[in-house]
Amino acid sequence: MPAPGVHTENEDVALFLGAQIGAIRNAAYGLTEAQARETPCRSTLSIGGLITHAIYVMEGRLRRDAEGTRTTELTPEGFARFAGSFALAEDDTLEAALQRFDAAAEAYLASVRSADPDATSIEPPAPWDGVLEDTPTKERFYLLHHIEELARHAGHADIIREQIDGADGASLAAAAEGRPANDFVKPWSPPG
Repeated sequence: MPAPGVHTENEDVALFLGAQIGAIRNAAYGLTEAQARETPCRSTLSIGGLITHAIYVMEGRLRRDAEGTRTTELTPEGFARFAGSFALAEDDTLEAALQRFDAAAEAYLASVRSADPDATSIEPPAPWDGVLEDTPTKERFYLLHHIEELARHAGHADIIREQIDGADGASLAAAAEGRPANDFVKPWSPPG
């Protein structure tokens, strides 16, 4: 959780998004290539797949910024890209995906910090929710939706990682950030 303080609305949103982005990334900390592809739960989600889906989400905002439009067209190709974003491709590696993740996260959070929450925006179709067309909204809604989206996937990553080797979000964050153990959390270290 981000530390409380007096921030602008955009900085608060960026802080909460950054926390979720960090939790997704931390879930990959110390994993082998094989572990990043494991699907230990009943779904087909893996840590590597959640990393690539988060890249898809962040780059989607960046694409919309670059194109200067908030409209999207629901096409079979677009839906295939969405569905494919939940898996680490066979010719991809966790290390390469994390490099793309870090670059996308930096640019994405810069975009969030510079957004006008009161600007008119468009929420794209979400056929999985029965929404088949663009929906006019404010940029604030779009930003808050991304907090929800990335928080959901950070939770998925926590559960998957716990199933792989028992690591939890707090111990992974402590290890990734190089924090020493305290009375509440011990940094994760590889078993054995």
